Amino acid sequence: MGTIRKDYILDRWVYYAAERKKRPRDFKSIEVKDNSKACFFCPWNTHLTPPEIGRVEYKNGWKMRWFLNKFPALRKKGSPKIKSKKFFSEGDSYGVHEVIVETPHHKSQLADLPVQQIRELLGVYKWRIRELSGVKGIKYVSVFKNHGKDAGTSLVHSHSQVMALTQVPQLIEEKLVAVKKHKKCPYCDIIKAETKSKRKIFETKNVVAFAPFASRFNYEAWIFTKQHKRAMEGLEENELMDLASALKKIISKLKSINVSYNFYVHYSPSNEDLHFHIEVAPRMATWGGFELSTNYVINSVLPEDAARFYRG
Repeated sequence: MGTIRKDYILDRWVYYAAERKKRPRDFKSIEVKDNSKACFFCPWNTHLTPPEIGRVEYKNGWKMRWFLNKFPALRKKGSPKIKSKKFFSEGDSYGVHEVIVETPHHKSQLADLPVQQIRELLGVYKWRIRELSGVKGIKYVSVFKNHGKDAGTSLVHSHSQVMALTQVPQLIEEKLVAVKKHKKCPYCDIIKAETKSKRKIFETKNVVAFAPFASRFNYEAWIFTKQHKRAMEGLEENELMDLASALKKIISKLKSINVSYNFYVHYSPSNEDLHFHIEVAPRMATWGGFELSTNYVINSVLPEDAARFYRG
């Protein structure tokens, strides 16, 4: 029999229907073609990207480098202000859109990299959030990764993206509103409960990873620092290393079944108090009419089963 679950603090519901995994499929996966010679992100094509903003040096070259997106969704042109008139609000797509190339090796994906290099990537995230948060008009910096064709990636070479926004995203606002309904941080209590549950995936002295109680995505996973930290800025070296270890474990398991995924950083805006975390969203299922028409989601994998997969 199926079940329905609500998110810990958000008014968001998920229907679980494990039988749907057995549905017949008429469509086959389309193989993504790959051409490293034409890849913008390979070391021999650095002249094809916008000017470099920064890099992590390695021997006579680089281990990571970042620059403005060549095809940006946001630009520092126009005004960061929104104009509103009754039902109609609009403005310029003002902001900054960067790309972080995670490795010079075209065939290596993030799951293939050593934990130390993933920790260095988290350090770059921390640096870009800090730098871009200082840009006039910017209120939030979205850091995320798309891996695989079902997760929206357009280039195979492993990379992350950073988008500096003039508004705090709606999902972050919803979390902030929900958190304020509690006397203390609800996520601190959720972490304590999940470290003792069947949904726990991975735990160290500093972090815990678990499959959330009302997972929207098949094999969804969240990674939290055990200490209440508002943003990456406050993370110590041992916390960054443990975050990298947890992330490596999760995406390596997803690689073993060849699944596309997104992950993204959620942190607290200035003068707010949201517990920092990373969410990993595997993209195995396509949302259809039910999800789009109701904002409910049907998930065919219970989080307890997802956690067992990761632990296994």
